[in-house]
Amino acid sequence: MAQQAALKKNPAAAKKAKEEKLFPFKWEGKDRKGTKITGEIQGANAALIKHQLRKQGILVTKINRKSTLFSKRAKPIKPLDIAFFTRQLATMMESGVPIIQAFEIIAEGAENPNLAKLVNEIKTNVAAGNTLADSLRQHPQHFDDLFCNLVESGEQSGRLESLLDRIATYKEKTEALKAKIKKAMTYPIAVIVVAIIVTAILLLKVVPSFQEVFSNFGAELPAFTTFVIALSEWLQSWWFILLVMIIVAGYAYGQAHRRSKAFRDFQDRTLLKAPIVGEIIYQAAVARYARTLSTTFAAGVPLVDALDSVAGASGNVVFYNAVMKIKENVSAGSQLHFSMRTTNVFPSLAVQMAGIGEESGNLDGMLEKVADYYEAEVDNKVDNLTTLLEPMIMCVLGVLVGGLIIAMYLPIFQLGNVV
Repeated sequence: MAQQAALKKNPAAAKKAKEEKLFPFKWEGKDRKGTKITGEIQGANAALIKHQLRKQGILVTKINRKSTLFSKRAKPIKPLDIAFFTRQLATMMESGVPIIQAFEIIAEGAENPNLAKLVNEIKTNVAAGNTLADSLRQHPQHFDDLFCNLVESGEQSGRLESLLDRIATYKEKTEALKAKIKKAMTYPIAVIVVAIIVTAILLLKVVPSFQEVFSNFGAELPAFTTFVIALSEWLQSWWFILLVMIIVAGYAYGQAHRRSKAFRDFQDRTLLKAPIVGEIIYQAAVARYARTLSTTFAAGVPLVDALDSVAGASGNVVFYNAVMKIKENVSAGSQLHFSMRTTNVFPSLAVQMAGIGEESGNLDGMLEKVADYYEAEVDNKVDNLTTLLEPMIMCVLGVLVGGLIIAMYLPIFQLGNVV
């Protein structure tokens, strides 16, 4: 903030800072021992980079700006990158590394240039006198309210290192859980897509070849063969319209999911009722609820305030509504486990563990055990689903391909019988 104010007072400096761009350079040189070393670094020009490396005891012998014409596009910052950044920051601060130096080390070692830029921006804000929480809040697309509130709680209580460690664990567990859910959802969809593509290729390329042979038979074709030929002719005539309809349907779904809350709520409720996948999503939501509430409560956030963060991180409208109802009951003086039971959403194990945690004064520990248990359940069910789907893929493709082959060879078999 102070740096921004200084730039506003000095328009020339602001213009210069805005115009200054960083470019990638490759350099070769020698260290203090005379050992040849090479590296890459970003800077405004070669002279500044040589000066910067000279301060580090490196004598630059050759430096060239890298061409960005054919370079790969910078990767976007993913939630897993933020989890890795948090873990690195927590580890270095626990080791006694000053926070500014920790930012410099993380930025220098980041493979993603966008992540390095983000870390440098945070470092600049912290160096200017802002708190870490305030610096993170300037990047809401990467650090949500829950993340920033936990960091702020750690700074106020003087336990920033331990809070960062808990946040890192929370982010790692959450992203691992999301990856498992994505795997469970993607696999069946991939099977269906592959089956549709294989069937379409057979109907468009293989069946017409047999159709030319059948036209010379002069006999009535079996009903199954006639049906397959009619389906092939229809697909040959209307494949483009069908493709357009699929694209339009996909676009309409994306727009409805992005703009309509009612549609998203309907989808959340429907997914929970889906066979096999619904149970995985349900247990993942329970694990996410327990993990988030455990992390926030352990950070010293009051239970009612923690439930606000939990509701936002629930990821499903059914659990969001349940958590908001729990918040109302807890605000009115009810115990957490009793409020959870009245929603009829949470499993009895989670309710009983929360009750034991409240009675023993170890609510965050018990909720963490609940999260670990249901995360393990999700992991097992996803593995079982993957194992189950492998033979199912073979069966589906076998029925489709085998059915089409039988339809094409039935007239040949009948002709053989007649002869």
